[in-house]
Amino acid sequence: MKVTVLGATGGIGRAIAHELHTRGHDVATASRSGDPVLDGVPSTAFDVRDRAATIAACAGAEVVVMAAQPPYPDWVAAFPPIVDNVLAAAVAATAKLVFVDNLYMYAPADGPLTEDSPEHATDPKGRLRTQLGRTLLQAHEDGRVRVTIGRFSDYYGPHGTNSGLFMMGISPALAGRRPRGLWNLDQPHTFHFLPDAARGFATLVEDQRADGRAWVLPAAPATTQRDLLDLVSEATGAKRPGVLTHPMIWVGGLFDPMIRESRSVRVQYDRPWVVDASRFEATFGPIEVTPHREAVATTVEWFRAHVPATVPPAGDRGTEVVA
Repeated sequence: MKVTVLGATGGIGRAIAHELHTRGHDVATASRSGDPVLDGVPSTAFDVRDRAATIAACAGAEVVVMAAQPPYPDWVAAFPPIVDNVLAAAVAATAKLVFVDNLYMYAPADGPLTEDSPEHATDPKGRLRTQLGRTLLQAHEDGRVRVTIGRFSDYYGPHGTNSGLFMMGISPALAGRRPRGLWNLDQPHTFHFLPDAARGFATLVEDQRADGRAWVLPAAPATTQRDLLDLVSEATGAKRPGVLTHPMIWVGGLFDPMIRESRSVRVQYDRPWVVDASRFEATFGPIEVTPHREAVATTVEWFRAHVPATVPPAGDRGTEVVA
């Protein structure tokens, strides 16, 4: 199957491209930089804000995976026209569109997060995610293009430099500083390991039963920020984890736009945030998920070897799904 992955230099885009290539698909990658992602896999430089360039990047694809996203602070203004461009590209290629999504639309959670959870977000980013999902699924319903959506939670893993866990936990720990979490370290929380999430997205690419719906992707059992950051400390030799409280986040947001933007996701951390992927598993069967201890060790080992070359400039962070 010919698959084009948009945003393939980001953590999840790269993981999806690798998984699809491993499964024997004919993969092409496209990103703003056009940097190579996998040996022997063609890579194209394009600007997803440019409709003609996006259509050209997707030409010949049977499936388009949309993992490209604007900087985190720009989501509300920049995302809708970008999605329109990608829809137009998928239509032009008569390709199936697989959209990489998060769980913001379900916040605040009222029990485990499933495909049937109410999309009742009150913050701008959550409402935006609801809008994008409805736009995409309506395009499928109207017969314009085949669409499926995969939704996953906070992530970590190799190349995942734009995740909150990397920026506040793994990166400081590797530098000998204290890793930190947000608001409440002891609430149960689902974290996706990037290779596990990529296996879920690859299933959505391959299986026609995924079409026309959004799916919550499987992950390792929910843990807490404290327990996960303890694993980070254990793997790096860093201090025990600390917490960024609401006053600290409010003050920090006066100087750092990423911290300022994180204020709106408090409800994802001050109460349980746990996915239930039973519908995915009942439909497609279970996928391999990695225990957190193994996943953290793999992630830390990778960043210890590659972090000087992979950490983006501060102004370039936030260009992919954060939670």
